[in-house]
Amino acid sequence: MSNHEHRQDLGMTRRQALRLEYFIIGLGIFALLLIFQPFSLQLFAFGSVLVVVAGLVNNLLPMAQPGVKVRSVITVAMVVAMIFCIVLLVAIAAAHLYGAFFLRPPDPNTLAGKVQLGTPPFWRQPLVWGIAAVAVVLAGAVTAMNKYRD
Repeated sequence: MSNHEHRQDLGMTRRQALRLEYFIIGLGIFALLLIFQPFSLQLFAFGSVLVVVAGLVNNLLPMAQPGVKVRSVITVAMVVAMIFCIVLLVAIAAAHLYGAFFLRPPDPNTLAGKVQLGTPPFWRQPLVWGIAAVAVVLAGAVTAMNKYRD
């Protein structure tokens, strides 16, 4: 067994764990700075997306400990991303059902009504299928990683 393989078995060093922790906290601070900057609407939009990403990455903070294997951190990150995709799909379906049961149907005599009626349902939207595909791929990857663990 080489020295490099032996170091991987031990997990992250104290320095690597501290770097991971600083990265996670720094990402959140950077996202907040982008949101509260007064210069650009594009930076605000990017900061808004980054706040969500930073919130999800914050789930990795307990893993930023010396001795934790990088593989474990990656597995937890994939599980968090998979859960986010599933929750996103449930939220889209709930919004659709809310609209179907509690809102008036679109008026086909107006331009907005024609557009709404011409739009395919949510389950035929490419974004929804893309999110579902990402969730399935992440689930498969997590399963494969756990199955072929050393």
